[in-house]
Amino acid sequence: MNTPQNPPVAKPRILVVEDEQNVAEVLKARLESYGYEVCRIVSTGTDALTAAAQLMPDVVMMDIKIRGPMDGIETAGRIRERHDIPVIYLTAYSDERLLQRAKVTEPLAYILKPYDGPELRSAIEIALYRYKAEKERRQLIRDLQQALAEVKKLSGLLPICASCKKIRDDQGYWSQVEAYIQEHSEAEFTHSVCPECAKALYPGLRHGRAADTDCKKCS
Repeated sequence: MNTPQNPPVAKPRILVVEDEQNVAEVLKARLESYGYEVCRIVSTGTDALTAAAQLMPDVVMMDIKIRGPMDGIETAGRIRERHDIPVIYLTAYSDERLLQRAKVTEPLAYILKPYDGPELRSAIEIALYRYKAEKERRQLIRDLQQALAEVKKLSGLLPICASCKKIRDDQGYWSQVEAYIQEHSEAEFTHSVCPECAKALYPGLRHGRAADTDCKKCS
């Protein structure tokens, strides 16, 4: 008898943006040894934008000083804005001005070179966890907002006619009770006959629970 097996867990996919080839290859080997998949290595901001759009990686590891007119901070900002892909900065620069610019792009980590293996792996794991938790939180907020938008409440005093039981709305119009409630809530109505009305309408019948027929007296 074959034992059912769980499907393999997908490896986190990482886009590496690094303009020094030797550094990029060492980083790729290290990331793969940790169980990640390096989906591509690019060296310019333009190539990074293209790769991010095509591959939609789980995270981008971005060197701040890269080739081309866009540095890593500007590139990361565009990637976050267009695709909401989290970014981890890898840089040899600890300049306060660069750090302040980097903060605006909301990176999940900022790692200074040279870095050691455990530091790198911990930063990636924490970044992926934080991003997943934040994404789930935003989705929960959207779901709650949608649910609240669909909910209608009845509150306050409702003017109701003592004779025919119609309700007066805010515009001064009178509506049947069921019509008013359906308009202002998610409730729906079905008609039956209550025992009192059944006795009055059908005195010759034996009466138990309400019959599933329209009750003209109640409606």
